[in-house]
Amino acid sequence: MTGDEATVSLVDVLEEDEELENEASAVLAGSDSEKCSYPEGYVKRQALYACSTCTPKGGEPAGICLACSYKCHEGHDLFELYTKRNFRCDCGNSKFGEMACKLYSDKNELNTENKYSHNFFGLYCTCNRPYPDPEDLVEDEMIQCIVCEDWLHGRHLGCPVPECVELQEMVCESCMNKAPFLWTYATLLAVPAATKASPCKAEGELKKDHEEGKNTTEDASTSLNNQGEEKVNANGGPGCKRAHQEIEGGSPSKAPSECRLKELRGTGTERAESGAVFWPSAWRTKLCSCVSCKKFYADVSVSFLLDESDTVLAYENKGKTTEQEQAGSTEGRDPLMSALNTLGRVQQLEIIHGYNDMKTELKDFLQRFAAEGKVVTPEDIRQFFEQQQSRKRRRANAGQYYCS
Repeated sequence: MTGDEATVSLVDVLEEDEELENEASAVLAGSDSEKCSYPEGYVKRQALYACSTCTPKGGEPAGICLACSYKCHEGHDLFELYTKRNFRCDCGNSKFGEMACKLYSDKNELNTENKYSHNFFGLYCTCNRPYPDPEDLVEDEMIQCIVCEDWLHGRHLGCPVPECVELQEMVCESCMNKAPFLWTYATLLAVPAATKASPCKAEGELKKDHEEGKNTTEDASTSLNNQGEEKVNANGGPGCKRAHQEIEGGSPSKAPSECRLKELRGTGTERAESGAVFWPSAWRTKLCSCVSCKKFYADVSVSFLLDESDTVLAYENKGKTTEQEQAGSTEGRDPLMSALNTLGRVQQLEIIHGYNDMKTELKDFLQRFAAEGKVVTPEDIRQFFEQQQSRKRRRANAGQYYCS
């Protein structure tokens, strides 16, 4: 086997499948897969899709909920939009012509408070490209801005991408400029703009890495801490091994007696106002919530920054909790046997025999690799299932000779 041949162990396959399944469950379990979300109004956060079959590029953008993607748009070309905040399902409204929603018919012609972007036509980032992009040969991750909710390539953010980015939130440069007061908070709370700091490093290493920048943020840090706030490392440093729930869940901040933003501005600390900004988990609790600051948030439509439950992480945790509760209610029940109970006796026997045959053949197939000390490749797995399909077709064709 050549050194550059792509290989993967069976454990890798199972772990990757489990990771993808957990990610999907976290996103989807927070939304209802059976009922259209329209009656709930502008849902705080939900999984959304865009249908290029019904609303193609060049037309009006529209978004549909999870249930409608299953029930009303089965077989259509859909763009997965991940999650969006404050959105009401468009399925069946005037943007869809004669097509009516199968789950809820009494809908307004338009949802005037919905916000749309090029995402609804399958385009992302400042480069306005699709994802995945068959013409893009550069391996790069895409990160969602928590304000505009667009997805941007890491190389187009105008700054280094910190490690353990999954434990942080990002605001793109365009949105930072639309809410310029955030640059003031960035001098203390955000990951340093000039370094690619690792939140995974030990505390001693962090102190060494940021020795030069320590004095510039110390006064601002003391200012916030004197108001009873938990001190945040300059690099945004929650440890990567901490559970998401532990990082997300912090004690709510108390309303300050004075404006924190005004105090920060008085320290004289500055930060280059360019590039995207990465924020540590629970950074929202450090934002000032005085009357004047609340007006700032409202004027630029970012009042949601004061809401810790607005985060994608909070939504995903809700989805995981829902899934765990559902799993607990069916604990001890075999999913296969539950499905079989709805079928006739002949169908049950056919499925059981087919399942056992495939399980035996897969075990024998993998044992050959184990005996020879070989690694299972994706191509090997694909060939196995292609052989299964071929045998199934041959058996079906052979059975035709015995039909009367």
